[in-house]
Amino acid sequence: MVRVRIDKDACIGCGACWALAPNFFEQNENDGKSQIVEQYRVGGDATVGEPPADMVDDVKSAAEGCPVEAIKIEE
Repeated sequence: MVRVRIDKDACIGCGACWALAPNFFEQNENDGKSQIVEQYRVGGDATVGEPPADMVDDVKSAAEGCPVEAIKIEE
């Protein structure tokens, strides 16, 4: 299982992650930063999520594409 964490302090809201994995990442309308789509959140935390197997490659690409390395993948 893969777990994803977003460092909200590091996130600059550039949109790269939700462009690369729009079914998993989205923009928080309050602060403009990235968050995880509600259905994939762990414990209701918008910064921690578990993608289904068919999204893992896209989520990893999004993490690699983050210019400030705000997305961490734990396997």
